[in-house]
Amino acid sequence: MLHVRSVPRAIAFYEKLGFVVGGTHTPEGFAEPVWAWLESGNAHLMLARADEPVDAAQQAVLFYLYCPDVPSFRAQLADRGVEVGAISYPFYAPRGEFRVTDPDGYVLMVSHT
Repeated sequence: MLHVRSVPRAIAFYEKLGFVVGGTHTPEGFAEPVWAWLESGNAHLMLARADEPVDAAQQAVLFYLYCPDVPSFRAQLADRGVEVGAISYPFYAPRGEFRVTDPDGYVLMVSHT
């Protein structure tokens, strides 16, 4: 579960990565959801509106997303307006990996399956 400043903003970002909304919760009197559940294949992610400012660096979380074709997925994300890092080829990812940062500062590393 990620604590985020804005659940709708986070939903919009993760939809660009291929996640779809499985459910949301908007309490009575609220204009937007404060919680959401997203999924992409076997991956599930919950989002919850933070009560205090989000400091992603203090969360000590690094997410890995896997795809079959790193360069193609990177190009798709760039076409969708996602700021993507350069592809690097460390020993543990010989077909490449790249970095994406979500709107709340969480780091997502995209690598091959």
